[in-house]
Amino acid sequence: MPDSQPTIVLVHGAFAESASWNGVIERLAPAYDVVAAANPLRDVAGDAAYVRDVMRGIGGPVVLVGHSYGGMVITQAAAGDPSVRALVYVNALAPDTGETALSLSGKFPGSTLADTLVKYPLSTGGNEVAIGQDAYHAQFAADVPADLAALMARTQRPITERALGDELSGAPAWRSLPSWFIFGDADRNIPVAAHRFMAERAEPRGQREIVGGSHAMAVAQPSEIAETIIEAVRGS
Repeated sequence: MPDSQPTIVLVHGAFAESASWNGVIERLAPAYDVVAAANPLRDVAGDAAYVRDVMRGIGGPVVLVGHSYGGMVITQAAAGDPSVRALVYVNALAPDTGETALSLSGKFPGSTLADTLVKYPLSTGGNEVAIGQDAYHAQFAADVPADLAALMARTQRPITERALGDELSGAPAWRSLPSWFIFGDADRNIPVAAHRFMAERAEPRGQREIVGGSHAMAVAQPSEIAETIIEAVRGS
C-alpha cells in the first residue's frame, strides 16, 4: 500500500461507541488502514485534542469521519492540521464558528431526542446524559434489528451536557477541506432539514441522502457509508 494513502479515522458520537463502526470497518479494511477512535464525549476541545493525539500516533495523512456529535469533534480537530485530507460527515453535525450540538440539532423542528434522555450528576461536576433503554431502538436505530439495537442501548457511551453545549472555536475545517456528507431522512436525533442545511452550507464534493435511514446508519447501512468514505479517500 503506498505511503501516501491516508488512514481512515472513524469518530463515533454520543450514545454509540467505537464498535458501532464494525460493519464499515469490515468493508474498508481489505484495502485501507482504518482506526476507530474512542471519543471521550466530555467536551469539544478536549475530545478534539484526543483525536489529534490519535492522528499524531498514526503519523501520516488521514481522512476524518465523524458520526453525530463526532462531526463537531472532527471539525475542531482538523482545523489547521495539514495531515487531514478530507472530512466525511455521517448523520453528523458540521458546525460553523460558535455553533453547538444543541443549537444545530434544534435549528429545525423534528428532533425527538430530548424526551428520551436520562441524566445523572457527575462527581467532577455537571451532568451526563444517555438515551433510555426502552426508547433507544425507536429513537436512535429504528432500521437496526431489535436484538442488535438492544445491545447498542446497553453499550452506548453517554455524553456530558457540557459537550452538547460547547461551541466550535475558530474557523470550521470544512471551509478549507473537501467534505462528503451522507445522512438518512428518518434521523430522529438530527432532523433531515438540519442535515441538508449543513451540507449545502459546506458545499461538499459528495452528498447522499438515504431514504429511511436512521441516526445509526453506520450500523444499519454500512455499505453505503463505506462507499462514501472510499469516495472521499479517492477524491482527496
